[in-house]
Amino acid sequence: MIAPNPKVNWYFEKDTPWKEAYAKLRELALGSGLTEELKWGHPCYTLKGKNVFLMHGFKEYCALLFHKGVLLKDDHKLMIQQTENVQGGRQIRFASAKEIVKLAPVLRAYIQEAIVVEEKGLKVPMKKTAEFAMPEEFAVKLKEMPMLKKAFNALTPGRQRGYLLHFGDAKQSKTREARIEKHVERILAGKGLDD
Repeated sequence: MIAPNPKVNWYFEKDTPWKEAYAKLRELALGSGLTEELKWGHPCYTLKGKNVFLMHGFKEYCALLFHKGVLLKDDHKLMIQQTENVQGGRQIRFASAKEIVKLAPVLRAYIQEAIVVEEKGLKVPMKKTAEFAMPEEFAVKLKEMPMLKKAFNALTPGRQRGYLLHFGDAKQSKTREARIEKHVERILAGKGLDD
């Protein structure tokens, strides 16, 4: 069992509906031998600097998010893909601390499998940017503005995917066009959605 990281304590001390569940998850996490860190405002457990899993909470559940969860066997069929666009990460969701206690041996096995995946250096096969749908409105805009096309192509694949997903998520053409217009300057400046 590793010692808790004092920089992460505040997360477990705050008053949330998941406080008791987080305490149980932390026990399991610290027992794994991984390093406890704070990333994206959440407790994250790493092996030699590589993310293995983190915990987070939502309105209706708290969860362990395995960064390479898609590579785990999931013998107990507990893993959930948050959205259709999440490629590697998978969650195990909990509605109570009692559920975590009941599943503790199974959760330890998932954690150990995730550690082995990281030790082996396995990689999640990621879809290429070209495999993501290009909204028609954005294709037209790229044709109209060669500088925009050049700037978009110069972005990292992750930033490109972010824009394609953001633009394509809009149901109406008018909304897609508005989103594209809003982000033209950001793309020209070489920035991603969240930069």
